[in-house]
Amino acid sequence: MNTGQGYRVEPDLLEERISTLVKLGDLTGDLVATASKLAERLPMLGTAPPAVQLSMRLKDAAGRSGLAGEVEAAQREVERFQRTLKDAKDSYVAGEDDAEAAVRTAGDHGRDESDQRDEHGSDRRGRHDRHH
Repeated sequence: MNTGQGYRVEPDLLEERISTLVKLGDLTGDLVATASKLAERLPMLGTAPPAVQLSMRLKDAAGRSGLAGEVEAAQREVERFQRTLKDAKDSYVAGEDDAEAAVRTAGDHGRDESDQRDEHGSDRRGRHDRHH
């Protein structure tokens, strides 16, 4: 952040990022489903003890503690980041809306006061403007 410059936030660009993260979350969910199906299968490597042991190790590697678990963790991270980004955007937009409303209210208040003065700076109720 530059001193006095602040941040420039573009809600439309944030919304694009959020949409991209939603799509990524969906794709990651598909990957979780595929990895889980893989984990359910016992690879057909034969009946010899080393083949059976390797088959079991491959199945475990694809399961909850392996590939499927890692992909699920990645999916949770993507979803958490997406929610955080959406919350930040919503908070920013709400703040901007509040600021706009405050400026409008202040502008309306200023117009109301100026409507009560005549062209000589005198208050229409008989008081004279001290600054004039």
